[in-house]
Formats: sequence, structure tokens, C-alpha cells
Amino acid sequence: MNEPLRCRPPATGTVQIDNEDMRVMRWDFPVGGETGWHRHGFAYVVVPLSAGSMLVELPGGATTAATLTPGVSYERPPGIEHNVVNSGDAPFSFVEIELKSRPG
Repeated sequence: MNEPLRCRPPATGTVQIDNEDMRVMRWDFPVGGETGWHRHGFAYVVVPLSAGSMLVELPGGATTAATLTPGVSYERPPGIEHNVVNSGDAPFSFVEIELKSRPG
């Protein structure tokens, strides 16, 4: 039996800065919204603007949960592949800063 396709609303990414050193994007997630599968080509920093609950889907079917706390930033190395989903009951937003000097 085939699993039904999940139809999630897209998260909205808005480029704020894109120069030779960095790319800064604001991501806004509606309830249930997702980024879609992607691979980060650069090291990056996430700065949460609001609280939120994320489901992070990983290659091979694994998942992990994460909590966003406003003003509590985190970093990740280049090469991360995932789909980020708002698993909470409220919209959330964060700013993502990709460091172009640290490619994968």
C-alpha cells in the first residue's frame, strides 16, 4: 500500500543580504510549514526570532526534534541535508546566516 503524499505549506525564505562574504535569509514558517529538502553548501548560523518546535527530517528516514528559543543562536557545519518542518501550534521565524568563506 502506498503512503499518501503529505501536502505541507512552504516556509518563506526572504534574502536580506547576499554578498561575497555571506547570505542572510529570514525564514517564516506557518504552522505545518516546511523548507523542502535541501543541502547546505556553507557553514551557517541560525538566530531564532520567535519560539518554535521543529521536526527535522534527515536522509534515510531519520528525524529529530528541536526547539527554537528567541535570541539563542546555533551553528551547523556545511554539508547538512534535511527538511525542516514547523511541528508546533504557532508560526515561527528565524534568520539564517550562511558563511560563504566556509564552504562544504
